[in-house]
Amino acid sequence: MNIADFDYHLPADLIAQEPARPRDSSRLLVLHRDRGEMEHRTFRDLPEYLAGDDLVVLNDTRVIRGHLRGRRMPGGGRAEVLLLAEREEGLWEALVRPGRRLPPGRRMTFGDGELYAEVIARTPGGGRLLRFSGVPRVMAALDGLGELPLPPYIHTPLREDCDYQTVYSRAPGASAAPTAGLHFTPEMMAAVRSRAGAIAFVTLHIGLGTFRPVRAEKVEDHEMHEESYAIPEAAAETVSQALRDGRRVLAVGTSTARALEAAAQEDRITPGEGRTALFIRPGYRFRVVAGLLTNFHMPRSTLLLLVCALAGREQILGAYREAIERRYRFLSFGDAMLII
Repeated sequence: MNIADFDYHLPADLIAQEPARPRDSSRLLVLHRDRGEMEHRTFRDLPEYLAGDDLVVLNDTRVIRGHLRGRRMPGGGRAEVLLLAEREEGLWEALVRPGRRLPPGRRMTFGDGELYAEVIARTPGGGRLLRFSGVPRVMAALDGLGELPLPPYIHTPLREDCDYQTVYSRAPGASAAPTAGLHFTPEMMAAVRSRAGAIAFVTLHIGLGTFRPVRAEKVEDHEMHEESYAIPEAAAETVSQALRDGRRVLAVGTSTARALEAAAQEDRITPGEGRTALFIRPGYRFRVVAGLLTNFHMPRSTLLLLVCALAGREQILGAYREAIERRYRFLSFGDAMLII
């Protein structure tokens, strides 16, 4: 497959810069993939598409304030860090800027000098391994020293940090929000609970693997970056029982879909923690996910490839063309799409 086959023109003015207010007032394109029909609704209509035996699964990851601005030592030049994943206490995988001035052995300081980091090594993906010192726990220090990282296509500052967190976020560790979940309000969560058969939560900490662009001409040559996930025992049993009963599993977000598929074993999923580089693209056979709530994704992205794997390239690109014609809002703060 050529990545050029998953390209489309996205007008810049359709890239949403702020979330819908209220969240659940966003638009919802419903794609019935078996018959190729589309409906244009609002997100508040979502419960109408849920059956009483559906299982809705959500990603409860929470975005950390992992964008750090500091100074290089010696010299005092600026340094920026985007934390991606904590390998062990004090050891983080990160992206840095300016990369050419932050080779292994270089140090940085943040805040008023209470937090330090040394570049330990380069990573295969072009990032760095950083060893932090000066505070007992880096994660606890981020609230005072860091900022929430926003995707580079969002240029409007956040009004409030909660705009880039789901209302059900619980487990800190993500570098980006599971944006399909940003449409939910507490009232919508209650409506889904009352309509669907059950709700379950899993965790996948979204990092570089989700947003790293596909630079290879052949899709098969792209290498995904690993991301960590966790499937609680209760969630694993709930999903496994739904599969055994033949009930529909609806994933909220591509990150939820990747976590479920990474843990899939025959007609069940395995509980526990792990790391996955699963690359879902056309030709992939889904073992768990039968429906997907998602946003509209970048051209040539792994996220677009995942939704094409579920509903077919031509059908998805056709839906995207219609969404553009109808002026849907795209990407992280954009409108939603339900594939059933």
